Amino acid sequence: MRLLHADGQTVHVAYCTNVHPGEDLDTIIGQLDRFALPVRRHLGSDVLGLGLWLSAPVARGLAGDPRQTDRLRAALDGRGLEVVTLNGFPYRGFQDDVVKHRVYHPDWTEPARLAYTTDLTEVLARLLPDDAARGSISTLPLGWRHPWFGDRQVLAAEQFDRLADHLHALRERTGREIRVGLEPEPGCVIETTTELVDRMAGWDEDVLGVCLDLCHLAVGFEDAAVAVPRLSAAGRRVVKAQVSAALHVEHPGDPATRAALAAFDEDRFLHQTRARGDAGQLRARDDLGDALGGTRPLDPCPGGVEQPWRVHFHVPLDHAPEPPLAATTADLRHSLDVLVGGDTALTDHLEVETYTWTVVPQAVRPTDDAALAVSIAGELAWLRDTLIDLGLKEPA
Repeated sequence: MRLLHADGQTVHVAYCTNVHPGEDLDTIIGQLDRFALPVRRHLGSDVLGLGLWLSAPVARGLAGDPRQTDRLRAALDGRGLEVVTLNGFPYRGFQDDVVKHRVYHPDWTEPARLAYTTDLTEVLARLLPDDAARGSISTLPLGWRHPWFGDRQVLAAEQFDRLADHLHALRERTGREIRVGLEPEPGCVIETTTELVDRMAGWDEDVLGVCLDLCHLAVGFEDAAVAVPRLSAAGRRVVKAQVSAALHVEHPGDPATRAALAAFDEDRFLHQTRARGDAGQLRARDDLGDALGGTRPLDPCPGGVEQPWRVHFHVPLDHAPEPPLAATTADLRHSLDVLVGGDTALTDHLEVETYTWTVVPQAVRPTDDAALAVSIAGELAWLRDTLIDLGLKEPA
């Protein structure tokens, strides 16, 4: 899906396919008919964007055999689908029964992470539509915070130097511009935009930027109106924004609220939880279950003062949870306004990344493929309407 910004830029809107399990090319192509094509038809859109997720083995196979990449490109073109962005965060097995901390491996100290990312750049250069200005790839923010010592930072910096060299050489060789964005996430080495600016100081500003996940931004109680100018001042482009909402818990000490929260405490994904005090300091737990009742539960009312929680659970954009829970939808709209609501679009790649449809509470969980396609289309319609409210237009 494409929209036009007032500054003339084409803003590409996609949904991320990491919601679908798929570890081989035939399965991925099959998913185009099972999900992507029905989503496009529900939207009534001539073109639907996919934020494609390719596991490391699939990426390696495609990078090593351009004929297979061309086969994928033909399958996309024939269904009215386009790919300008790839999700390079999960390495493989993202819809396994248990993911949790495994999603952060291999980290950016390991050669396998660099090899995976360079494979993705080769694939994306062949998948990009001819009229696309550039491509983007999101990647993990170095790794999980433990262990991370100075020598690991040096190793990661060396690998990103190699990646930048590869991206420049790729542009010279193919004429296609690809940028890679590190995605700050709670609990990681780079959790906030401030940490990103510090950790990436001195790194190539032309091809290395940020993937701004708006759920993660909200969990950290960051304001896009502060965070985005901070990134711009440091020369870090928002190469891609992931449009996602977090859980907001206004009264975490309330028994009914805690009972409702328990439905979001599940075994597949990590749901980092943060609370913010009046002075702005954050208290943290690595998973919702730890916050609710682990060995170190998160006190909802330190000093007798209740502090709201934010939970890293990607809430469907058009399905806010029932009270007493809420979603950070207002923060999300504000962040979109900062990014694309002004005179200049600060990013031209927007990706809906609700990978949690298989673990949301049963009341809103899709029961089959057709229902999932309808649900994904509903989120994209919500985003399209929101962007039009912000002044973007559908192409004539």
